[in-house]
Amino acid sequence: MLELKCLFSCYLFACSIIRAPLICLALRPSSISTVSYIDEPGQHDDNQRHAVQMENTYQLGPVKRFPAMAVNNILKDVLTSYLQEEKYEAELCRQMTKTISEVIKARVKDLMIPRYKIIVLISIGQLSEQNMRFGSRCLWDAGSDTFSSYTFKNSSLFAVANVYAVYYE
Repeated sequence: MLELKCLFSCYLFACSIIRAPLICLALRPSSISTVSYIDEPGQHDDNQRHAVQMENTYQLGPVKRFPAMAVNNILKDVLTSYLQEEKYEAELCRQMTKTISEVIKARVKDLMIPRYKIIVLISIGQLSEQNMRFGSRCLWDAGSDTFSSYTFKNSSLFAVANVYAVYYE
């Protein structure tokens, strides 16, 4: 059986260096979430997780497509409700990325779409006359895998939220 592996890489290019944490959440078949704090190298879990053995279903594609537009509405609602009146403060925004990513993960899980792995990336930065480019590259099946993205801005900050949905065979 063909096993697809996803490689997600995000690149930040900026005129000035901004320490906006990237949060990556992945829903595993056992519904265990892992949070990667890139700015905190000593805070990660060194314990190895045991591979879950699953029986073959001989199902090569999703029965139900991932609702990218519904996820886009979730991204818009969550970012707007959490960041509408906020001013940029580095430590506050660091905590907000963790909170927002957990809320988005929970709301996407509530859609109950089976056999999809979910990856959530949130970036929050200060608006101060700089240029920034976000890029991501993925190896996936274009027929079943998808993503949703939303960008939010207010007077002092910007936020970019990406949700990647990768079908798990």
